[in-house]
Amino acid sequence: MGAVPVAELLRLSEDPAFWATVLTGDRADLPPLRVSFPVVGGYALVFEADLAGGERALGLRGPAHSEPIQLGWTAPGLPLPVALRWWELDLCARVIALEDPTLPHPGLVVALLSPFAPEQPEDNPQEIAAVRTAAYRSLLRPPPGPALPDPRREPPLPLFTDARWWPSPRVLDDAAIAAYLSADQPRTDVRSGHRFPQSDLDRMLQLADRRLTELAQDPSFAEVRRPAREIAESGDLTDVADLVRVLTESGCDHPTVLDALSEPLVPAEASWMVETLAGAAPGTVLRRNL
Repeated sequence: MGAVPVAELLRLSEDPAFWATVLTGDRADLPPLRVSFPVVGGYALVFEADLAGGERALGLRGPAHSEPIQLGWTAPGLPLPVALRWWELDLCARVIALEDPTLPHPGLVVALLSPFAPEQPEDNPQEIAAVRTAAYRSLLRPPPGPALPDPRREPPLPLFTDARWWPSPRVLDDAAIAAYLSADQPRTDVRSGHRFPQSDLDRMLQLADRRLTELAQDPSFAEVRRPAREIAESGDLTDVADLVRVLTESGCDHPTVLDALSEPLVPAEASWMVETLAGAAPGTVLRRNL
């Protein structure tokens, strides 16, 4: 089965039935899916799904491998595999979005792969719910006609509660998102098995963390580093617009960076970019906005 280009995945993501199949295992008349998300240093996360039968698998392909090594597998009625810790998925999704200009934010990766990183006792449930909610809400359908003037010129609305924040029709409505967030499915830890590629995963995560550090130290972001750190220290996203101004004036045209900080402001997306530019630990800004 050949890998589906990210552009094709984006098209599929505009269909609510696709997400019902991927997230719940409902049957659908869709062909098998395989998509590869390059992370860093020749490593990639590979998602495979039999959309007609509901089987799903996540694999890790290394620079020396032509095929992925399985991280986890599940099917309808079976437990979710704890193949990734939440922070590992969050880290990879950030780097994937930064490296792929067709992905303006980490939302698609988080939405697709979150079943393989179910919440653990040591996790912050509010943080995960906020990021997953933003991920599902970021799945948008292209507007049917010419863009209309945006009426949303008002103070920020409560976190993730008002549909008017979103510039295009959302793929998933609030009821569907709530159902996916509240789904309580048994889980099984697959990481203790001798076949689990722990050393390869650790190496990829090490490189991904280094990539985020390098971005924070990139000379092209030197002008924005100080104000980003000030926002990170206070947790107040009010001055995010100033970051966009400084970035554009300094010649930044990175689509992922600018999209995360632009109106309509989504706190989860703005937080991850402020954290990245400031060199702050992932989640530090977001937790102050919950």
